[in-house]
Amino acid sequence: MLTEEHVRTAEEMIRKGYDEKKIRRALGLPEEEFKLALEVARARIKAKDKFSRTDLWFDLEGLRYATHEIVADYRGRRLKEQGVESIADVSCGVGIQLIFFAKHGIRAVGVDIDPLKIEFARRNAEKYGVNIEFLVGDSLNPDIIEKIDAKVIFSDPARPPEVPERNLEDLLPSPLKVYEAYKEKAEAFIFDLPPQIRREKVPWKGEFEYIDLYGHVNRLTFYTEPLAKAERSAVILPQGARLESNPELENIVDETKTPERYLYEIPQAIDYADLINELFHKVKGELKLLLREKRRILATGDEEIKSEYFKRSYVVVATMPFHPVRINDFLRKEGYGRATLRMSVPEEEYWRIRRKIEQGLKGEKRAFVFKVRDLAVIAEPLDQ
Repeated sequence: MLTEEHVRTAEEMIRKGYDEKKIRRALGLPEEEFKLALEVARARIKAKDKFSRTDLWFDLEGLRYATHEIVADYRGRRLKEQGVESIADVSCGVGIQLIFFAKHGIRAVGVDIDPLKIEFARRNAEKYGVNIEFLVGDSLNPDIIEKIDAKVIFSDPARPPEVPERNLEDLLPSPLKVYEAYKEKAEAFIFDLPPQIRREKVPWKGEFEYIDLYGHVNRLTFYTEPLAKAERSAVILPQGARLESNPELENIVDETKTPERYLYEIPQAIDYADLINELFHKVKGELKLLLREKRRILATGDEEIKSEYFKRSYVVVATMPFHPVRINDFLRKEGYGRATLRMSVPEEEYWRIRRKIEQGLKGEKRAFVFKVRDLAVIAEPLDQ
């Protein structure tokens, strides 16, 4: 039986650079258990700051699909505030999201077809000190369906890594099949969906909640009625700021090609949820949309605006045609020692340009260099 001591020993030896042969001798485990201990140890190392605990159980696949603790806690709080009393996660994996439903006092049931994942989920529930009922089996099997007693069904299905377009039919288990299997028993459904999926492909009425974690879209959670609060929403974590769609608002989004005194990075989730107009209404001040790319959305204005809805705020120090040598010359003259590029180019191109821009810099200051069409916008963060 694989123990905590086995995994901790493997983790310590990996960190110290020991090879697999020495780790195998130290653990003295059969081959399959040794491989699992090694993978759990590597997954813990890779997890870094995803969880408050460093002793959780998951393999690399389990880590990949595990919900970030901040996101799991937010969704647990939301459901508790909405009065949810019981929930079943019908593809629970290693159980992180389910654990945080339980931590907020919601009676929780977890199902997974993989016995190893259920074993890991049980151990993780013990670590967090919560009581959860776990079932091993196919969540679409009538025998499993019969055993589940919960008012809300939650599913975070596996996503195929290589598909040209996201579809509900491609997810495992498919939300379409989960809905059909449990619609006579459940009062509401919650599905984790790929953020890139087109909303018109979801056949139910409800709320599309895009969750942004540290400036990047992390989750799309779909809530059927009666749990839906709006048609679309964006939640900015860890701040906890929330925006909801409002079709009655006047469209005040004006675009510009010229940066003004200040720059504001808009979190991806707000763009994914098509809530830029709602954001411009929410903040106190006048903004214009400067750039809207897949990975970067910039607003600009002549006055400083403080808002928990921004990813980061900057003051513009210079604008010029985007030419690495000219940018480098300016940065050296102004005493900058580092330059962080904010531009959408292939990785090899990014590092080629960055080396040219940072060549010979020796100062103490740090510049952020944005590429807005053919223009370089050099800025400093307001919280620097």
